[in-house]
Amino acid sequence: MKLLTWNTQWCRGLDGVVSVERIVAQARAMADFDVLCLQEIAVHYPELGGNAGHDQPALLRALLPGFEVHFGAAVHERARDGRMQQFGNLIATRLPVAMVQHHALPYPADAGVRSMPRMCTAVTVRAAFGPLRVMTTHLEFYSPRQRLAQARALRALHAEACAQAAQPSQPADDGSPFQTKAHTASALLCGDFNFETSGPEYPAVQEAFTASDIGATRLVDCWPLVHGGVPHQPTFHVFDRTYSPVPAACDFVFASEDIAHRVRRIEVNGTTKVSDHQPVLVELA
Repeated sequence: MKLLTWNTQWCRGLDGVVSVERIVAQARAMADFDVLCLQEIAVHYPELGGNAGHDQPALLRALLPGFEVHFGAAVHERARDGRMQQFGNLIATRLPVAMVQHHALPYPADAGVRSMPRMCTAVTVRAAFGPLRVMTTHLEFYSPRQRLAQARALRALHAEACAQAAQPSQPADDGSPFQTKAHTASALLCGDFNFETSGPEYPAVQEAFTASDIGATRLVDCWPLVHGGVPHQPTFHVFDRTYSPVPAACDFVFASEDIAHRVRRIEVNGTTKVSDHQPVLVELA
């Protein structure tokens, strides 16, 4: 199973051109992916650089035949021209989908700091080895306070899902909204986290659980599982130094410990310039 995660900068390349088609082509050139997780996907934001005034989830559905596409809007607001705007994350998968959830992340007030709401989309798929919860997110860039709260919330969401799997509710096959859910402790959490390995958020996501966290399996960074002590390959500020002169790794894939042994490969495309971030590919056996 191959998963590719990428902050697309609303599909805007370093040449200033917005092209959903180019993002998909570059992703396909990197891998024959089963799951594609994209961050910074826009609906009707013509004033974003390069003009993202179109419906990018709709375009992605057309470009990915055979895939189910699930878009989660972190921002859903009224534009100055009266139309509704959306901005968020997207998961496309050709694996059978059992359940889709959209989780708003904490958005504590941080006076005078530029910020926006953030969310996590979770799609439970049927992988060859069993059900797998794929979670993708994009955490706050400017507010450390919000970002740390969001990192802790992601861990809590994972713990909650693990507990649901370990202690399922009353089973039902009645076709109602109460019918049995496809809860699973097995998970991949990926996206643009806007923190580095030296930040407090990095260990917060991976903090071990206690006995009171029923069925919870710790989340671990996939990079050292494959590369050991080799430093993470940079995924941001590689070519575009607008926000920092120093390249950094802030796009990660975390796996629950029960499937950590399945992680066979994780790599970064360090050459593409069709976004200001570099895509990350992980392969599970």
